[in-house]
Amino acid sequence: MTGKPRVWISRPTFPDVVARLEPHFVVAAEPEETVFTAAGLAAKLAACDAAIVGLKERIGAQEIAAAARLRIIANLAVGFDNLDLPALTAAGILASNTADVLNESVADYAWALLLGSARRMGAAERWLRAGHWHGTGFKAWLGLDTRGRTLGILGMGRIGQAIARRAAGFGMQVVYHNRSALPRTIEDECAARYVDKPALLAQSDFLVLALPLSDESRHAIGAAELARMKPTAVLVNIARGGIVDDAALAAALAGGRLAAAALDVFEGEPDVHPALRELDNVILSPHIASATWDTRRAMTAMAVDNVLALFGHGPHAGRPPSLLNPEALATRPAPWIPQDKGIEHP
Repeated sequence: MTGKPRVWISRPTFPDVVARLEPHFVVAAEPEETVFTAAGLAAKLAACDAAIVGLKERIGAQEIAAAARLRIIANLAVGFDNLDLPALTAAGILASNTADVLNESVADYAWALLLGSARRMGAAERWLRAGHWHGTGFKAWLGLDTRGRTLGILGMGRIGQAIARRAAGFGMQVVYHNRSALPRTIEDECAARYVDKPALLAQSDFLVLALPLSDESRHAIGAAELARMKPTAVLVNIARGGIVDDAALAAALAGGRLAAAALDVFEGEPDVHPALRELDNVILSPHIASATWDTRRAMTAMAVDNVLALFGHGPHAGRPPSLLNPEALATRPAPWIPQDKGIEHP
């Protein structure tokens, strides 16, 4: 058996980026996208010292019960609601994410969805492709302008701030709600004003969701919140499925209580609520806000850096750059493995 520690990668990424692991690890990368059962995932994790996984791999106490060698799970996402952090920490397993490297591409996509829904682009394209275009009516396909309107942002982290900075180019004022107000310097940079959640809902002409999914944020936008919004408003969700009650949203859109929506994430994805599929005033997107060549490569590189660093290699040797639970280091110290020596496994 080789003396090198083993890294498992749960999905195809970029071989040239992953190749940076090969001098120090045995690398086992899945050749195609696979949905693992809990038992199958547990078996994979039990056989490795480090894992690079995606959001579809849900990892908790059951999946790591036999993973005595596992030291780090590097998540290929900025969100980490697929990981049970308390369970990982209790087991001395570090977790990391890909913070910051996807902020700008996700913010760009949020604006693409916002503008697409404002101008009814999805429905117009479907209408054209169906062969209905025989001339343009002067009052056909009227949409919404952004200039002079209010952009609301729920969740003003780095992605929310990147979304807000773009609003100046569209002549919009920005209001936001967060767990707490941002420092004045950041508010000034984003030209954004803090309001409470009821005011955010009432004032927003376009409301973008950019908050993480947690027990507290689940169904943060439900029937009661949708009822507080303007009937002319547009809702954009590039955060996580589950933050919006999709059934309540579909009812609001169908009943004319909300003008439009654009969704990149869904409850229970890849399943989409069937009522949403039937509506023409919603753009449906398959969770691809970070899907650019540059960003997905950068996400892979950060995951690789996190793994390398824990085992004493690379520019961040000593401490993975985007740890989510550094307290786990107190449970199991970092495995300092000399680069010219291996580690024997039973």
